[in-house]
Amino acid sequence: MNIYMTSGTPEFMENLKDKYATEGLIAMHGQGNSLLLHETTGKTVFQTPRRYEVISSSGTLQDNGYFVFNNIPVTDEGRPVFEHRFSERAGAIESELGFIAFRLLRPLGSDTYIVLTEWSESTYYTRWKNSSSFDNAHSSNRADAGIDNTLHIFSSAPYITTYTTRDKK
Repeated sequence: MNIYMTSGTPEFMENLKDKYATEGLIAMHGQGNSLLLHETTGKTVFQTPRRYEVISSSGTLQDNGYFVFNNIPVTDEGRPVFEHRFSERAGAIESELGFIAFRLLRPLGSDTYIVLTEWSESTYYTRWKNSSSFDNAHSSNRADAGIDNTLHIFSSAPYITTYTTRDKK
């Protein structure tokens, strides 16, 4: 499974979504940025997309939610360590109130992984982020047995982008 993304104006993204209605595209709108997401096992309809391989997932992405992209730049040498840490994740997020879907996206053509989560509303994400479940899930990633935590696997600081499927102009 792959995910492809392209960016543009809100109007263009919505028009492209309508043009390819059978593809199940999801139009998302954030602060000063709109994007179109295409999850497929086939080819994408986008001409020059950002490309990702889905390496872990749960739930089904829906066209009606709040999306959080944790963008994590990882060095080439750090990729196996980073992916191992996620393969060992507790999976507690799936039982959180308001959770819809999760995708771990391996970049194809860049160094930035994306940890994508979808929530029914932003308040559920905020509640989870401030919970002990969040703290437990993230502290276990720092102390995996057998992994040298002094390795510098990140090529720059991670950052979060958020989107909603409802355009809030």
